[in-house]
Amino acid sequence: MPRRRRVPKRKVLPDPVYHQEIVTKFINGLMKGGKRSLAEDIFYSAMDIIEKRTGDKGIDVFHKAIENVKPIIEVKSRRVGGATYQVPVEIPSNRRAALAFRWVINFSRARSEKTMAERLAGELIDASKKEGTSIKKREDVHKMAEANKAFAHFRW
Repeated sequence: MPRRRRVPKRKVLPDPVYHQEIVTKFINGLMKGGKRSLAEDIFYSAMDIIEKRTGDKGIDVFHKAIENVKPIIEVKSRRVGGATYQVPVEIPSNRRAALAFRWVINFSRARSEKTMAERLAGELIDASKKEGTSIKKREDVHKMAEANKAFAHFRW
């Protein structure tokens, strides 16, 4: 963390197909080793697979899935008088999206389909229906925050 001032957020350019910044941020999260074109191919192939499987627009399913996976509240460790408490705190919107992206991508990679595009499409379809492992992760985070609601007065 810088000592003097806040570091300004960089703007990302919208993606070439859907012209949306959220898609670019998702592709950046999907990218490994700087291979952007490969990450773009995976994402756009996943959108095609989603359109074939569901009949809906792929980008609409993507937006619905990300909205469903975004957590609202999480726990943060707070040290008070020698004891560490898990304090529930509300999450800022940019972190909500980042967590949703991370969970969808990680759980897509853990799936058993043959190609990454199929895995990503499957996870996004499941998340848009409010099922699947990324939704389960969100529910677990919410349950943890609910269980530690008693420590909410330690919020800072």
